[in-house]
Amino acid sequence: MNLSTAVGSVELPNPVMTASGTIGHGTEVSEYLDLSALGAVVVKSLSAEPWAGNPPPRLHKTAAGMLNSVGLQNPGVEAWVEHDLPALEARGARVVASIWGFSVEAYAKAASMLDEVADRLVAVEVNLSCPNVEARRDMFAHSPSATREVVDAARGCRRPRWAKLSPNVTDITAIAAAALDGGAEALTLVNTVMGMAIDLDRRRPSLGAGGGGLSGAAIRPVAVRAVYDCRQAFPDASIVGVGGVGSGEDAIELLMAGADAVQVGTATFFAPQTPLRVIRQLERWCRRHGVARVRDLRGAAHGQ
Repeated sequence: MNLSTAVGSVELPNPVMTASGTIGHGTEVSEYLDLSALGAVVVKSLSAEPWAGNPPPRLHKTAAGMLNSVGLQNPGVEAWVEHDLPALEARGARVVASIWGFSVEAYAKAASMLDEVADRLVAVEVNLSCPNVEARRDMFAHSPSATREVVDAARGCRRPRWAKLSPNVTDITAIAAAALDGGAEALTLVNTVMGMAIDLDRRRPSLGAGGGGLSGAAIRPVAVRAVYDCRQAFPDASIVGVGGVGSGEDAIELLMAGADAVQVGTATFFAPQTPLRVIRQLERWCRRHGVARVRDLRGAAHGQ
């Protein structure tokens, strides 16, 4: 059974990764999860400077997932390179750094700060689902021109760039086209869906910042649709599917929709070992169905 796959120029031993923002910046879950057994570890998004994030409460459990409003808290690229990257390397992890910023210049700075450790990373995921303070806090991923500009500005990282896009748009293929035009080697589909919950006793939003991002099983159909549409629109593009993956069959659905690899996120909050379980279930499913190479599942729903 050949589980290897490729995301653009990046070769991976299997198609299962962690999703940014769900396992921390380093080896926080290594007590429960062999990081070297994963296709790659995508760390929590980093900005050029440290950022404190949003006020609590930051997490709220929902019927089929959770809402989060962590606000991209992180120690900054410099501190991460000094303290967290070495620990990930010691665990044998293949590392994908994730970056964000409030301006195009902030993305460019974060990317350039990773230049010195480029040979220690397999890729850089550009998290475009961030407020653009230069455009009245609209997300970069809601604008084709802003998306193109940010992805291009991140070229200083000297690693393959994966553009992580928001599903909160009318036509995600238009944003994806801009990301690819800006130099993205792959699309990561999708980030969280905007949502909110109300605390009935307090008669106020449950999250400290008001609204938040919905993730987990509830958004898997959204991710499947985004992956399917982008695979149809861009047959040769590399795609990473993310959203509600909690089992091998969930991963296979995204692969058949057109993904080359998948990321496991919210499920790790409830069971940190989930990514490894997904790999085992994926392999068993392929053996039962006579699939010799996991790459053969890519785009199967399109008849590819």
